[in-house]
Amino acid sequence: MCPYLSRLAFCHRRLAAVLVLGFCGATCRAQAAAAQPIAVTVSPANCGFTIGGGGSHAPILKADIAAKVNYNWLHSSDYPKCTIAESDGDGAFGSAHQWVVEYSGLDNKPNLGYILRGYRDKPFIDLQATVKNLTGHAIEVEDIRTIEASAGIDLGGTPALDRVLSDSYSEDRPALRIHDLGDSPQMMQRAFGSQLIYNRQSHSSFFVGALSSDRFLTIVHLHVGGTSSDPTIQSYEVDSTGTTEITREFSLSSSPDEDRIELSLPIAPGESLAGERLLAGLDSDPHRQLEAYGSFIRELHHPRPAEPTPMGWWSWTAYYFGLNEGAALTNAQWLAQNLKPLGYRFFHIDEGYQYSRGDYTTPDAALFPHGINALEKQVTALGLTPGIWTAPFEVGERSSVYQDHPDWLVHNAKGKPIPIGKIDNKEPLYVLDVTHPEAQRYLRQTYTVMARDWGVRYFKLDFMDDSAIEGYYFKPHTTALQAQRIGLALIRDAVGDSVLLDKDGSAMLNPVGYVDEGRVSQDTGHTFSGIKEAASGIAARYYMNHNFYTTDPDAFSVSTQTLVHQWHGGTRPLTLEEARIAIMLSAVSGGMFEIGDDLPTLGADPERLKLVKNPDLLDIARIGRASAPVDLMDYLPEDEQPSIFYLREDPDQSILSVFNWTGNSRTHLFQMSALGFPAGHTTVRDVFTGALVMPGQNGVLIVQQPANSVRVFKIENSTPTPPHIALSAKSTPEGQSGDELAFSLNPIQSEYPALAYKWDFGDGVTAESSAPSHAYTSPGTYLVHVKVAFLGGSVAECHFNVTIKGVIDSQFDPARKRRLAAPD
Repeated sequence: MCPYLSRLAFCHRRLAAVLVLGFCGATCRAQAAAAQPIAVTVSPANCGFTIGGGGSHAPILKADIAAKVNYNWLHSSDYPKCTIAESDGDGAFGSAHQWVVEYSGLDNKPNLGYILRGYRDKPFIDLQATVKNLTGHAIEVEDIRTIEASAGIDLGGTPALDRVLSDSYSEDRPALRIHDLGDSPQMMQRAFGSQLIYNRQSHSSFFVGALSSDRFLTIVHLHVGGTSSDPTIQSYEVDSTGTTEITREFSLSSSPDEDRIELSLPIAPGESLAGERLLAGLDSDPHRQLEAYGSFIRELHHPRPAEPTPMGWWSWTAYYFGLNEGAALTNAQWLAQNLKPLGYRFFHIDEGYQYSRGDYTTPDAALFPHGINALEKQVTALGLTPGIWTAPFEVGERSSVYQDHPDWLVHNAKGKPIPIGKIDNKEPLYVLDVTHPEAQRYLRQTYTVMARDWGVRYFKLDFMDDSAIEGYYFKPHTTALQAQRIGLALIRDAVGDSVLLDKDGSAMLNPVGYVDEGRVSQDTGHTFSGIKEAASGIAARYYMNHNFYTTDPDAFSVSTQTLVHQWHGGTRPLTLEEARIAIMLSAVSGGMFEIGDDLPTLGADPERLKLVKNPDLLDIARIGRASAPVDLMDYLPEDEQPSIFYLREDPDQSILSVFNWTGNSRTHLFQMSALGFPAGHTTVRDVFTGALVMPGQNGVLIVQQPANSVRVFKIENSTPTPPHIALSAKSTPEGQSGDELAFSLNPIQSEYPALAYKWDFGDGVTAESSAPSHAYTSPGTYLVHVKVAFLGGSVAECHFNVTIKGVIDSQFDPARKRRLAAPD
């Protein structure tokens, strides 16, 4: 039997649990083994802690804590005394047992300590380490190490079968790759924010993830010993520290040592400093771990994912720095006339429109002689949503900020602004000090003008990873990530809640709660290699969608356009098969759905245009749920990276996407019953060709595909039961003429996702939104009617009355006048 048949026909017990447990929906989760609580012990002798699987399982991790103080490491094992206080209560995620540990007794040294909570019904702990200064003098802290395991991690299987998913600092700093332990670069697997280690023999999975990003960057160092064929995890460390370790490899790669400033925070006598909170867990299901982590972030940080999923066009890969006024307007007109009815409404102008980074309200007159304001008015008049690119905390050398206000910039100990590289190796860049009052005024004014005056409703916020440097700020002892959150709060306040913010190029957790969308992949562009490189990030971060933000997988390119450019510009057109890969990779992300082509070029090729109009792909985008990467940690070596994605759209239909990233033909086999569709009651259709596909003997779907290709199947119950879906609305039953009233629906109790909403307010006005607002202009009782269309064609409706009283006061009354505040 073909090896892949044995794996995906679920003779392989691990993958059987994955497909049944993770991706069939809530109705079949009971078929998989429930997660077991994690086993935690704290040693009375040395106060170190161990993590294990409970029962007879040996501990997989034995750890202590440490801190770098005054540039010297202090290890908890150095201390002669330690105390343990235990209690029961509720932690952040439910009923927990808590240990409070403190190390003391080193002369003239601060105490170290940690709080650890083990949960009774979850395979996780949360952990936070602290430095407490009980000396009589101030100290400086550079690093707080929450986990220090000198003996490494033992998952119970052959270490060579450990596979490691290390998240990167930002979506592409560095490029995210899933590595086997034996091919660890420089014999180390480094992660930022989170790391998952999975053994393909024991099926044990260890996970750590930062629960907060208030001040420090969480960095994981997994040190590998042995050889590439016989590796071992030698030691393991998780640190709360500054960003310099990673920025010196990117934005500070050419900088002198005086600009590579190591974070060092003072603690006064009697004060304490805590590291970031950390989640750690042990399970047999890595998907369950990642999804639980995502749900914990949602609970703690109240993200604001964009709904509905933004769909539209962006200029970057269509023109790079070459977009001008005429080309922009032509693409806006083409989008409005040809694709707007399908939901493509966002019109996103990327970099190049501005005179310099930092001068975003000063357009380049050579490209936009009438300015951006006039263009955005035309875009809005076409019924499109204007969007624009910015790098909010970067300042170019030609900008007025750098020329006139160098004191607004982050500087080194000598008072000189710290350069962070160049734009396209030409114009030097610097970092805006968002703690400086005048820099704050500039930032608020910039975004207020673009949002209020230009009508921009979507901002891309780029290069926050490069500008998040440690340095000397106007507000002393501000960390790089603190500064980023200060800046994001200023921007959010300036643009208001209704404007969408998309983080592009930043630490993954730090912007949560401020932004609506977030990049999760590298740039794609016009080459197959660029698309392939983006795939691992989209697969590995699938759980972030709607837990951190609506994910941004980068725009897809599907036309025959060629652009010779260093950022994945192609010298030959993408083949049709490669174009299918590009758009499908965006679709499986469940996030933003943006076209990155010159639209008239796309429109000249009916076969390519058909891709962006494909109704099944549009449904996936509208549903807004990520397809789960089935083989995320179990992919076969010959597949090179995760290749199989599965989305259960509703109880009656699913989408199976199978990518071939390799230069060779591949054959995969799938048992239909294991996908939740019994033989004889299932229809399988090729999403791109529309052709019916017949599973073979015993309900096995055989997928044969050439090199560099994708096959996508829509699997449907051939005898679906029409659902009964009840709607009920929330609104104020009474209001006054002229007052804006809010309307929304109560949670819809249905497994069938809603695709479209239509409200009729009874006064001749309609709206297409899940939660619109409306003001009535005269008194009366109005019948409000709402209709919701669901995947599969079902429609549900409800109606209710709203009574409006009073008339709009038409008299002049100076006492009612309120001055609208001008931008700072």
